[in-house]
Amino acid sequence: MSPFYLARSASKLVRRITSEVSVELKILSEKWRLLLAGLVFQYIHGLAARGVHYLHQPGPTLQDLGFMILPELGKERGYISETLFTFIFLSFVLWTFHPFILQTKRFYTVLIWRRVLAFLCASQFLRIVTFYSTQLPGPNYHCRQGSPLARLPPPQNVAEVLLINFPRGVIYGCGDLIFSSHMIFTLVFVITYQKYGSIRFVKMLAWCIAVAQSLLIISSRKHYSVDVVVAWYTVNLVVFFVDKKLTELPDRSAGSASILPVSAKDKDTKLKEENTRLLNGNSGDSADRRPRAQMNGNHIENESHVDSESVKT
Repeated sequence: MSPFYLARSASKLVRRITSEVSVELKILSEKWRLLLAGLVFQYIHGLAARGVHYLHQPGPTLQDLGFMILPELGKERGYISETLFTFIFLSFVLWTFHPFILQTKRFYTVLIWRRVLAFLCASQFLRIVTFYSTQLPGPNYHCRQGSPLARLPPPQNVAEVLLINFPRGVIYGCGDLIFSSHMIFTLVFVITYQKYGSIRFVKMLAWCIAVAQSLLIISSRKHYSVDVVVAWYTVNLVVFFVDKKLTELPDRSAGSASILPVSAKDKDTKLKEENTRLLNGNSGDSADRRPRAQMNGNHIENESHVDSESVKT
């Protein structure tokens, strides 16, 4: 491969990325509010999970059908489910940013993340309400009786609560069980790719990975089976109903019209032009170009002439 070819390919890639960044920034300038709200709610969700840890009461592990059927991975192999979740998360993030690199594009990155965050926030809100309603004794190893991490001492100040001890406080949290946060992210990502992805094999593989993630979470004793089961039908229902309330994403591969926002000046100019056409009797509707009857015009005279001719005959 010649250096000239590599330089030319790199130049094309840089132009493609620059162009896409320009387009996405224009959309972001109009659509930033929901994105910001979604990101802020991620912190609120983490804060709520941290807060319920102060209420957690360790106790005997509840009887669970999944625990009876699936073998326990053990404390030393608990990383397997986290590794798979990390793979799912990073794969989805990279896929959402592929319009910046690949020539074939089906969506705008800003718009799809607005949609994803809406799904996540709705599901996480229901999760917060659920795990604050009833606190179950955590099945994870650090949440069991005798573990120094099972209960948190009362906070010394507000900053201790607000900082949520990230990431240790998230990894070693207890009490935020029903329903699984890992499954919320996994299912939202898989459902989104099912709708906007283009490779059928990857869609099938994604669902298989979601099932594997569910089983690994139970085998790792990070959640009860009910936490995973509730997540499966709750997230699917949330996505179904929220998706109907959101504006459908334009399909870029179909050559749809640009949805880029226009400036206030352009909006005023377009409105003035539309009002001018209406005042001049030209609405611009090609389906309504029939001659209008006028009170003092020739159309009435022509109709009278036709009527008189028909009476004479």
